Amino acid sequence: MLTKITVVGAGNVGATTAQRLAEKQLARKIVLVDVVEGIPQGKGLDQWQIKQNCPKAIVEVVSNPLDVMCWVTKQVTGFPRERVIGMAGVLDTARYRAFLAEALDVSVKDIQAMVLGGHGDTMVPLVSYTTVSGIPVTQLLDKARLDKIVDRTRNGGAEIVAFLKTGSAYYAPSSAVVQMVESIVLDQKRLLPCAAWLEGEYGLSGMYCGVPCKLGKNGLEKIIEVQLSADEEAALKKSADAVKETMAAVKL
Repeated sequence: MLTKITVVGAGNVGATTAQRLAEKQLARKIVLVDVVEGIPQGKGLDQWQIKQNCPKAIVEVVSNPLDVMCWVTKQVTGFPRERVIGMAGVLDTARYRAFLAEALDVSVKDIQAMVLGGHGDTMVPLVSYTTVSGIPVTQLLDKARLDKIVDRTRNGGAEIVAFLKTGSAYYAPSSAVVQMVESIVLDQKRLLPCAAWLEGEYGLSGMYCGVPCKLGKNGLEKIIEVQLSADEEAALKKSADAVKETMAAVKL
């Protein structure tokens, strides 16, 4: 068991995450801290103060724009890529699996899937790797229905916001964060889709993007490269370009 896990940000996501971490008893102490900042520089400074107090910390970033905030955190802390990881794909994949389960009227436990790319409306659900108890989903749903589910997944967050009117999702995001923390703290070495700093993987470098990651006691232990279809490869490049566009607008 770790001595301490710190949750930065006491909003709905942060508070719910702290509660879930405490329930799972993943550390002796769960610390919840907050500052009122609305700009990347402010959040970057907040992460730097984490660096000052916890120089060996593994940081999971949840703030949006997710992929860009991961980059800001890595730049400000100077931590290696193994210790700055973003939560995005775990949440997006959970939504994708839930929508498929609903459409197929089957248990979500039997659906294996993964979502890559940036955390936004350009994310890339990998239909070619989606199965239901080993059966390719393309044998169970036609392309038109799959396309609708992919589109709903990409806009899953916006759908929730439209219902809530104010605020955003926090139950599912906090659960996704805890999945990642659990894999690291307990050295489970799970393969989860996370925002990771790329250094040539998938033909991308110098940026964060959602890819399959092995998470263990050292944080990011390996990035898994899978073969993509031509359409998926093109979609991933488009998603990466969207992330880079946002990065270019941030002045550190």
